[in-house]
Amino acid sequence: MNILFVMYDQLRFDYLGCAGHPHLETPNFDRVAGMGVRFTSAYVQSPICGASRMCYYTGRYASSHGAQWNGFPLRVGEMTLGDHLRKLGMGCWLIGKTHMKADAEGMARLGLSPDSVIGARQAECGFDVWIRDDGLWAEGPDGFYDERRSPYNEYLKARGYPSENPWADFANAGVDEAGNIASGWMFVNADKPANIREEDSETPWLTRRAIEFIDQAQERWCAHVSYIKPHWPYIVPAPYHAMFGPNHVPQPVRHAVEREDPHPIYGAYMENRIAQAFQREEVRAKVIPAYMGLIKQCDDQLGVLLDHLEATGRMRDTMIVLTSDHGDYLGDHWLGEKELFHEPSVKVPMIVYDPRPEADATRGTTCDALVESIDLAATFVEAAGGKVPDHIIEGRSLLPWLRGERPEWRDFVISEYDYSATGQAVKLGVEPRDARLFMVFDGRFKLIHAEGGFRPMLFDLENDPQEFYDLAKGDAHQAEIDRLYGYLAQWGRRLAQRLTKSEDDIKAMRGRSMRRGILPFLVDGSEVDEELVARYRGLASAKFVDR
Repeated sequence: MNILFVMYDQLRFDYLGCAGHPHLETPNFDRVAGMGVRFTSAYVQSPICGASRMCYYTGRYASSHGAQWNGFPLRVGEMTLGDHLRKLGMGCWLIGKTHMKADAEGMARLGLSPDSVIGARQAECGFDVWIRDDGLWAEGPDGFYDERRSPYNEYLKARGYPSENPWADFANAGVDEAGNIASGWMFVNADKPANIREEDSETPWLTRRAIEFIDQAQERWCAHVSYIKPHWPYIVPAPYHAMFGPNHVPQPVRHAVEREDPHPIYGAYMENRIAQAFQREEVRAKVIPAYMGLIKQCDDQLGVLLDHLEATGRMRDTMIVLTSDHGDYLGDHWLGEKELFHEPSVKVPMIVYDPRPEADATRGTTCDALVESIDLAATFVEAAGGKVPDHIIEGRSLLPWLRGERPEWRDFVISEYDYSATGQAVKLGVEPRDARLFMVFDGRFKLIHAEGGFRPMLFDLENDPQEFYDLAKGDAHQAEIDRLYGYLAQWGRRLAQRLTKSEDDIKAMRGRSMRRGILPFLVDGSEVDEELVARYRGLASAKFVDR
């Protein structure tokens, strides 16, 4: 069986037809949900692009792998999906974005050349690269945000778009009434069509690259098809720019009580530039229809991919996984972007189709088990025929749920966020080592712990599903706070760094040294089996000392 691991960047869990969105129809996401299982309580291990993706790719929590924010390198030697799957005879390929930064210093220390096979894999999150394009080819006074060559930009140049950076000038910009570039970086332009032929825009381009990979693949493969959209810039080509309008924009999920004596970190985020922009209704009225148009284009291109799998017979032997690296506030809770732990940010869509007969009983169903993004790494290892190395991979396989079983499962999920590189840490005067947040959620109560001497936050999603009322402002819920802190402490005591020896390895080691003659602390040898001391008994072959 093959694995098609599809990730959409910044796709909210509730902006799908199958998740109940009132206006956005996504027949192809729904199609996969109808063939498989939609997990309705899936949470990422960090609500920021780079850290979240490293959790997906390693199957480990952010504090275990250490790459906790965008641009933090994934250290050399960290085990990844590619390492686990290649042992099982399955290739692991990247088609699109990873947001991974190589540990160049660590590679140099170990003499690993990025031109070697092992060096290239270390530099690319363990993937072999079919094509990598992280999709943010921004350009400013100090040069490009991403200094590597953009395959997508080179494609656009070959297609005749007259620019050194057509990603910025065409794919993510419109044209104003005077004929000037209307950049997608400015929200005022979000309702304009991107100045690009739809078939040349990023999502169809990557879909074609994925099909090219599938058509040439000979051996078993896991293909990580990783789209940049619907991530900002919020601008989409025709006809998608006009499919939705202000009448499709929901009222923001926010309440005045959230601004009354807020937690200091939450308050700092509500005051940043992106939050203040999304607090303006004219911004939401333009951005959200564009966001919906980007999702609609993603759904249409998913249909192209699914149709190709059907036509080539690959649907019968390919597991399909659809998910996201985090959500998007879109003005909910007085915020924009992601980064904190309200549901629109930390909860993600997750749909899994397994073509094997063992999954027939659950097709078209939902599962409300508490799922973590790191569970996909474990799922892929088991789907590829391996035993999950649970001393390395911290997630749990979802295959039992797909088979209709009721496995013993976790009582809570964890997410972490390191905000040390942000303006909020500067504003609050928090040292980088203390600028860390932790979420523990048991399916009802959600606790957010903040390092640096701050109080916690607490929400009861059963009685307050929209997360308006911070119950940690008073002392009436101390018992719940203490109970969730107990879960956080339990998680903090996990065995996260003993990576070189599994449980089975350790059990096999027991007694091995004794069988090789290491017998300290014996009184007369009768304490152990005779065969263990036989080598040390019998007549001496020579005598060199007197008694």
